[in-house]
Amino acid sequence: MSTETTSAAEPRDASFTDSAVSVLRTALGLYGVLALVIGIMILVWPGKTAVVVTAIIAIYAIIGGAVYAGLGVFSKIESGWSRVGHIALGALYVIAGVIALLNLGATTVWLAAFIGILVGIMWIIEGIVSLSTLGGAKSKGWTVFFAIVSIIAGLVLLFSPLYAIATLWWLIGIMLVVIGVMQIVRAFTFGKGDVVL
Repeated sequence: MSTETTSAAEPRDASFTDSAVSVLRTALGLYGVLALVIGIMILVWPGKTAVVVTAIIAIYAIIGGAVYAGLGVFSKIESGWSRVGHIALGALYVIAGVIALLNLGATTVWLAAFIGILVGIMWIIEGIVSLSTLGGAKSKGWTVFFAIVSIIAGLVLLFSPLYAIATLWWLIGIMLVVIGVMQIVRAFTFGKGDVVL
């Protein structure tokens, strides 16, 4: 009887695995296509794409602010201070979003500089972390090369703010194209043996 139970359970597990693999392959493919399209847009229309991204963030802030303010005004279970906090936060989000929309050019430059500094710091940390894993790395040469490039790129973004904005935007576009292509390839190869990118 236990043999029948095991054999009856095997097709369910196999179909679940196939279903999960199918969902993951689809998700990887969609992510890859989205990254590829955005990367191409950045490379072809860098200025317009940056302004569009900034506008989307500003609209998101306005919508988020309206939601927070609505929670503060209409909530029946929140305490007085919590409601005031939600309303104040909502007002700040709405004000920031409106100011960003009214000054899209300046906001785009500021946002790019902020992201450049943030990415620079992250790349430096990523390079240091990569060096810390050198002992267990299969390819020590590539690990050291990646760490050095990551740290140098991070320092360039931190200490060359005039070039960082344009350089970062182009690097993001190139990286998104590469990541998009890799994810699309991965979507086709995922679940077929041990092919992993």
